[in-house]
Amino acid sequence: MINEQYIRFDWAAKRMLRDKANFDVLEGLMTVLLNEKVTIEEILESEGNQESELDKFNRVDVMARNSKGEYIIVEVQLTREIHYLERILYGVSKVITDNMRLGDKYDRVKKVYSINIIYFPMGKGRDYLYHGVTTFTGVHTNDTLEITPHEAETLKMRTPQQVFPEYYIIRVNEFNDVATTPLEEWLDYLKNGKISSSTKAPGLQEARKKLLYMNMSDKEKRVYEHHIESQMVQNEVLDTARIEGRAEGRAEGRAEGRAEGRAEGIAEGRAEGRAEGRAEEKTQMAINMKQLGLSIETISQITGFTKEEVANL
Repeated sequence: MINEQYIRFDWAAKRMLRDKANFDVLEGLMTVLLNEKVTIEEILESEGNQESELDKFNRVDVMARNSKGEYIIVEVQLTREIHYLERILYGVSKVITDNMRLGDKYDRVKKVYSINIIYFPMGKGRDYLYHGVTTFTGVHTNDTLEITPHEAETLKMRTPQQVFPEYYIIRVNEFNDVATTPLEEWLDYLKNGKISSSTKAPGLQEARKKLLYMNMSDKEKRVYEHHIESQMVQNEVLDTARIEGRAEGRAEGRAEGRAEGRAEGIAEGRAEGRAEGRAEEKTQMAINMKQLGLSIETISQITGFTKEEVANL
């Protein structure tokens, strides 16, 4: 049996799944995560849907309907940044404001689900899927603020959970289980590029037909392979810079601590070492990226340096 190779999801989300004919693949992922049938109405054109290969805003925003017929906005973001939580918050806020017209009443604010697919180490936790919602808890009573039946029926007021965004963070590299559920089958594809021929998971049967590497034209294959190579180089640069920065920070911290010979000196030395290590890490990262030919704008976006600082390295 031929080992079938499937296109990586980050590429498909940016290049292929925006085509209406391929909506069913993306709908499948959202259906599995939200645990209800989701139907995409349209792709929202915003800064999140830029086409540049090294686009910092690597996300796709869609207008969809849930099983109750309600309109919702879903943001799929394949995050790869240092300040990932801030980026997630910015992305959600941008989606909301981009889709509110001047003069609209606030009841027109759409519910937003932010689905963030993470391919790099992030945070501390044992799970590969985390879900966050907004609730208001009493400071003194520890109870949850809810709306009354009158407010719900007469004023059509919604609970905080129905108004505020919900967040899903998928830590792809933390998935190490055998795929037995639809969600696990999706994780197996996201991490390993595997899709079982017998899958019943929403969207994956469609993905088997539409995301086959062998079905791409020669031109599409060249562009895709260049994208994968760029991702590998970028990952190698980031990983190398992190390792070198941490090593230098620890060495300097220990040296300064020993020279002082006091507990205070050890603590200060380690702290300064870590700080200097992080600064060195970011600087080395930018230098390596320049040597690899990445643009000043891209380096600035990834490292946080200004364009002038990057140019002077």
